[in-house]
Amino acid sequence: MTELEYRVADLSLAEAGRHQLRLAENEMPGLMALREEFGAAQPLKGARIAGSLHMTVQTAVLIETLVALGAQVRWASCNIFSTQDEAAAAVVVGPGGTVDAPAGVPVFAWKGETLDEYWACTDRIFDWSSAGFDGPNLILDDGGDATLLVHKGVEFEKAGAVPEPTETDSHEYTIILDLLRASLAVAPDRWTRLAAGLIGVTEETTTGVHRLYELAAAGELLFPAINVNDSVTKSKFDNKYGIRHSLPDGLNRATDVLMGGKVAFVCGYGDVGKGAAEALRGQGARVIVSEVDPICALQAAMDGFQVARLLDVDGEVDILVTGTGNRDVVTTEHLQALKHLAIVANVGHFDNEIDMAGLEALDGVEKVEIKPQVHEWRMPNGRSVLVLSEGRLMNLGNATGHPSFVMSASFTNQVLAQLELYTNIAAYPTGVYVLPKALDEKVARLHLDALGVQLTTLTDEQAAYIGVPVKGPYKLEHYRY
Repeated sequence: MTELEYRVADLSLAEAGRHQLRLAENEMPGLMALREEFGAAQPLKGARIAGSLHMTVQTAVLIETLVALGAQVRWASCNIFSTQDEAAAAVVVGPGGTVDAPAGVPVFAWKGETLDEYWACTDRIFDWSSAGFDGPNLILDDGGDATLLVHKGVEFEKAGAVPEPTETDSHEYTIILDLLRASLAVAPDRWTRLAAGLIGVTEETTTGVHRLYELAAAGELLFPAINVNDSVTKSKFDNKYGIRHSLPDGLNRATDVLMGGKVAFVCGYGDVGKGAAEALRGQGARVIVSEVDPICALQAAMDGFQVARLLDVDGEVDILVTGTGNRDVVTTEHLQALKHLAIVANVGHFDNEIDMAGLEALDGVEKVEIKPQVHEWRMPNGRSVLVLSEGRLMNLGNATGHPSFVMSASFTNQVLAQLELYTNIAAYPTGVYVLPKALDEKVARLHLDALGVQLTTLTDEQAAYIGVPVKGPYKLEHYRY
């Protein structure tokens, strides 16, 4: 029997992780319902899933659901700080294994990875040689890093060489180039062969979806993709209600600073920004919002928030939160103008929402660790700011992310998307798709009983009057909720 591959912080944490998984399963009715519905049929038998998504307790329940449906899985986190080490250990050991004889899933993730380690772990989810395969046949992605690695690998193999980094390339991109250069030297067609065997990818978050649409628009997308993020039961729940819970949790664990009475500034009023602004107002903060989209700006204003540009009010701000998915939203100029010891937090995705590279390069700046994932940056002007999780996702770096119930909806969508691609690939030529509305409504239905919700049922006459089936779907595809 082949020895299980893995790299985690400490397998002895598995028992603690298993207790947390057991509690999470009770809070994740959607995933447990899919195990009940599909477990016997094993519809994912033969599926080889490379997963790149925050290695949390909730993700552990997702992984074990995929396995329960027949899939083989290899997993890495999509963020250097987001892994819960006890969850990673529990998944490796598995429900029937022991610390001495782990019998679970190969996981390559631990909290506090370096960027080199992070990309090495991502590379390992594509190495299925120990199982006798060139690679996976499905990707489950969050942020698009796994998908990026495949596309860049194929691009450079076609070119016959990996380019040298330029002065404008980030340190992280240089690491990717180095990894692919080493790969090309060993196997000049590895990524091309791997891509040819991929059925498709399911993408969890806004940032990764944006990358997919860019690839599709350029005619460079190599395989079908399902945009899980824009399922209503993901974006309108995970993005809003999840942040509403995990943002104040992260702020409290990081600093324990009273939010009531403080000035909080939220960059962006999409679903994530709405959840952030609501959470901060609920704590008694005076919340100001910035937006580039006039519709979202009008929503914020009519929800009772002041809408302003950060540069006009930055000297008043005690807590700065960005959740846009864009780059350079918070610049070094903003950071130097904030109140002394203002808290700076990102709930978007990548660390370039805050210009961390510019901050590090600022002449005379000093970085002081207060505790893990909390750093004081002392500015040359005498002021300091507290940057959480080094500008990366603080709700996962400083806390444990979104709660299980809301992640159940998101991850139920992920499992259904994996099932769609694997069992119905003829319906998905290369392109980017969203799940059918009937499946979106199914995800919602699976979570109603746990909350004691009683649905009203349309009569036949009522259904005919508004032109919908009695059992749904109830809304047109373009309905915004």
